[in-house]
Amino acid sequence: PLILGGGEFGWTVDAATSHEILDTYVRAGGNAIHTADSFSGGRSEHIIGRWMADRGIRDDIVLAVRVGAHPDHPGLGPVDLVRAAEASLTRLGTDRIDLYYLHQPDPSTPIADTLGLLSELVAAGKVREIACSNFSAAQLAEAEKVDSGSRFVAVQNEYSLLHRAPEKEGVLAACQELDIAFVPYFPLKSGLLTGKYRKGKVPEG
Repeated sequence: PLILGGGEFGWTVDAATSHEILDTYVRAGGNAIHTADSFSGGRSEHIIGRWMADRGIRDDIVLAVRVGAHPDHPGLGPVDLVRAAEASLTRLGTDRIDLYYLHQPDPSTPIADTLGLLSELVAAGKVREIACSNFSAAQLAEAEKVDSGSRFVAVQNEYSLLHRAPEKEGVLAACQELDIAFVPYFPLKSGLLTGKYRKGKVPEG
């Protein structure tokens, strides 16, 4: 139920500390890790890949990766998407991604084209399931109408006690109607809801 995000790996947390965090998470019973090709310029994927290789643990991990916001391949067109998938697989040192997220909608590429490319990655065995992030209810419904061979099984949007947009904008209702899993990011509002901030104290950062 709790997915470990790798957004800090290689950025505010070095490789050794990242591996300690990953080890602690697995010892506590966790088995799902989320990263993105844009996290720390790809360093997060490198760190997670090295950790999986060192521990011989790849087959025990559900590996989720987001694509589509990296400076080298920001879009979801054919060249960007194929290049990005191959690059992520290389950095992670694996032959498949369990859950491949689109980082955000790409207005310059029809969703049918993107889903077609993702379906090819699934057919090739490089991706097991596909998902999306920062999609609206209308965009989820549009994607569901595309007959490409693969469909979104999950959507990852911001959701917390202080950010209720998925409720107000109908995304949760769409997920229920379309049988799509909802995965929240920033569930603790980037740390604001962890308890480290106190009433009357100005938050840092």
